[in-house]
Amino acid sequence: MAAKKNPILHQPKAVWAVAFACVIAFMGIGLVDPILPAIANSLHATQTQTSLLFTSYLLITGFAMLFTSWLSTRIGARKTLLFGLALIVVFALAAGLSQNVESVIGFRAGWGLGNALFISTALATIVGAASGGASSAIILYEAALGLGIAIGPLLGGLLGSISWRGPFFGTSVLMAVGFIAIATLMKKEPERAKPTPLSAPFKALTRPALAVLAVAALFYNIGFFILLAYTPFPLGLDAMGLGLTFFGWGLAVAITSVLVAPWLTRRLPRTRVLWTVLLLLALDLVAAGLFVSNTVGLIVCVVVGGALLGVMNTVLTESVMAATDLPRPVASSAYSAVRFIGGAVAPPVASLIAVAFTAATPFYVAAGSVVVASLIIVVGHRMIAHVDHEEEPELEEAEAITAGE
Repeated sequence: MAAKKNPILHQPKAVWAVAFACVIAFMGIGLVDPILPAIANSLHATQTQTSLLFTSYLLITGFAMLFTSWLSTRIGARKTLLFGLALIVVFALAAGLSQNVESVIGFRAGWGLGNALFISTALATIVGAASGGASSAIILYEAALGLGIAIGPLLGGLLGSISWRGPFFGTSVLMAVGFIAIATLMKKEPERAKPTPLSAPFKALTRPALAVLAVAALFYNIGFFILLAYTPFPLGLDAMGLGLTFFGWGLAVAITSVLVAPWLTRRLPRTRVLWTVLLLLALDLVAAGLFVSNTVGLIVCVVVGGALLGVMNTVLTESVMAATDLPRPVASSAYSAVRFIGGAVAPPVASLIAVAFTAATPFYVAAGSVVVASLIIVVGHRMIAHVDHEEEPELEEAEAITAGE
């Protein structure tokens, strides 16, 4: 008797093309971490200037999120995907060719725009084109997401050990391959959704439940990106050492976001998971401050932080999607725009605080910010209590994991 085929592995070529591009796109999250010190040394930049690579990327990504659903519902998913990939190819290449840190910062902003366009459209495209039902498509998508988050820092470390320009050139080449694959294998345009008004994400933020969660996410993201963008400097490792450290971080994020977060929310109310994990993250950040001069201790804090971040990213965004009756792309884009402000502000502020005080102080500030996020969840519980009782189908769960990263 013939073995039964696994429906997850038997997908149209277009689905594999988008999945491959998803891996590369999510690699961009941690790709530059291992090369931050090398960029600072090679381009004679300060630590604060180098941290702006995260700021420009996140600020433009968040701003673009307000308009991606408006654009994709008008020009179609295929064109949006290709436009996003083309922008990443061009701006990653330009960043690698840059001769000063200001240029790299500017080109990272263009990279952020491309990433916002691609990521906001990829999940819906895979679900719409996959065979074997939505469940198989979601598993494939989440596998691509986890693989990208984990491999990004490792590839950044490997290429960065040759030159700080290597990760940028590598991303550009891989995204060009993804562009060609989608252009040639995805011939059919997926069915377009109903056009979204340009004002929809802005109006969404007037909803009390969404506003509470978005502000909590803003303070949480300050802690998130101080850990991600500031830690490479006090660690003092070379590019490969940083790559391996943040590979562990990315692996922890991927495992807990895809496996642990859904397990927890099936057993506990979402709001309880949120404030509890936020307090645990605050303790981890305090520990990072205490171990700032101990390389092994700080590495452990980074990896443990990744595990907590994976849970938070998924559960927080899942809560946002259950908080209102708005279309999920609208709620997600409004929330993401606010939370990315925290991520954009955190890296340069952390560097300035370290110069003004001590290397440990940014971690204590991050811990305080995360505690504020926890208090917002507790104090605003009455406005968000209904998210504890909403059941999320697999598709919404996958959307939550995507938006969370």
